[in-house]
Amino acid sequence: MENITETFREAVAYNPLQTLWDLRFGWEDVLRSPLWPVLSSVTFYFICILPFTVVDLYGKNWQWIQKYKIQPEKEVTAPLVMKAVIQTAWNQVLYILPATIAQYLWTPPTPLPPTAPSMWEFTWQMIAMLIIFDFQYFVWHMMHHKSRFLYKCFHSLHHQYNSPFSWVTQYLHPWELITVGFFTTVNPWIFKCHPLTTWIWNYLNIVISVEAHHGFDFPFGGHKWIPFGLWGGAIQHDMHHMKPMTNFQPYMTHWDRLFKSYWPGTRAGGYKSEELLKFERVHRERRSAKNSITNGRKID
Repeated sequence: MENITETFREAVAYNPLQTLWDLRFGWEDVLRSPLWPVLSSVTFYFICILPFTVVDLYGKNWQWIQKYKIQPEKEVTAPLVMKAVIQTAWNQVLYILPATIAQYLWTPPTPLPPTAPSMWEFTWQMIAMLIIFDFQYFVWHMMHHKSRFLYKCFHSLHHQYNSPFSWVTQYLHPWELITVGFFTTVNPWIFKCHPLTTWIWNYLNIVISVEAHHGFDFPFGGHKWIPFGLWGGAIQHDMHHMKPMTNFQPYMTHWDRLFKSYWPGTRAGGYKSEELLKFERVHRERRSAKNSITNGRKID
């Protein structure tokens, strides 16, 4: 009985994050470097978008994956990709590289605690940062659409593509790139996160951002299994590029619903759900009624 009790206690006390954190042994100098968060995030970003680049350019006839494309009538061409690649490279060289050098020169080495964060600490901090970043970017994003000046000067660059693909993720004006990077960097400081939590937070943000822009409605997308329609995912952001005054949230949908900027997304293969068809019908009716009132006033 004592052996069973001891085994149970060990199972409860086991922290899988500690196993992951222990992989740092032998790499401490690399992980302590101020360069590590930036270089690993940039590398991870390009690893994430590379498979979709191959699919977009060389897998146009791969029906096993193309059947999930949200806007199948929109072809991703080499010139479109090259345009996004050039802007991304420009941002990396002119802004990310100097910031990385400055961080290396003026930021002290990262302390590496002997223990990993507990699962509870890791989980609540990740959820809290997701919720906070989602609100931060919702406000920023909505402002840069509602203000003609902000949209024209900064955010319109990103909307040169109304059918996004993976490289559009960072097809951004430098101001937007710096702002998003600021939100991503500061939120772990607020909660004094463990380095492991901070790094995973950075990688998770990259995964979610690429997922929002890759242009596919996969069966395993977050919007498929997170309940109550709370998660926007690729279909919501794809619709945002089609209808720029809708779906300002980067992750979830509750603020968009509250501020009436929510619009259902198109599904795989360009399929329109009943919810989307209803939204379009109601919108047409409202627009028609508004035009009738306006025309009536002109006649009077």
